[in-house]
Amino acid sequence: MSRPVITLTTDFGQTDGYVGAMKGVILSICPQAEMVDISHQIRPQAVQEAAYVLSTVVGYFPPGAVHLAVVDPGVGSLRRAVAVQTERAMYVGPDNGVFGLAIKQDPARQAVHLTARRYRLFPTSATFHGRDVFAPAAAHLACGVALDELGEALPVSELVDLPIPAPQHRPGGGWRCAILHVDRFGNLITNFRLSPRQRNLKVGAGGRWIGSLHRTFADVAPGELVAYAGSSGYLEIAVREGSAADYLSLGPGDPVQIEEA
Repeated sequence: MSRPVITLTTDFGQTDGYVGAMKGVILSICPQAEMVDISHQIRPQAVQEAAYVLSTVVGYFPPGAVHLAVVDPGVGSLRRAVAVQTERAMYVGPDNGVFGLAIKQDPARQAVHLTARRYRLFPTSATFHGRDVFAPAAAHLACGVALDELGEALPVSELVDLPIPAPQHRPGGGWRCAILHVDRFGNLITNFRLSPRQRNLKVGAGGRWIGSLHRTFADVAPGELVAYAGSSGYLEIAVREGSAADYLSLGPGDPVQIEEA
């Protein structure tokens, strides 16, 4: 029988013991769990960044995986702690939109507000729900506890969604888009999903135009801007052997124009 899989995505970094504490709780409850670190280098409180990163990897995990995400600027407030089940996976974390992009790809079927006291640690810290609320819930789910035992049923329509703007088609042609994420290389990942037929495009960002799409970075000279279809299906902008974010002084939320070339 395969071991249950729990992934972890946080903004905790690796300097402190926060991630280790969560893993200790999980192993104490579900010692057979196999834990996979997605990232602990999400920028502090950057819920949209966590949502994007998580959405790019969940489809590669086996069915039944539990995805634990803790990027939680509202910890200790009235924001809900939730667990969500989809066709392929389960998600555990704060109800702040951190699962929004993932469950757009694999829609939520059932959700609960994590209110069952027996499935959390006591005393429960007001500032570390990752250890005391979310890690226990993820571990119990991975080891076979039914979702509806963890708390009160929550209509999936009430889950918080991220206010991420969709590309807007412009009346005169083209699209008004935005930067969704900047990766560690400084590549600008837009919110524009490319179809296989959309290749004859030009891209405007930061006062510069890129005249056509390319297949990969090596299609341009070092230091030049390049637009291409990224590995997650979104249109991306890069500087070969450099940082497009620095070169164009752009970041998440900044506008991008796309037009037919």
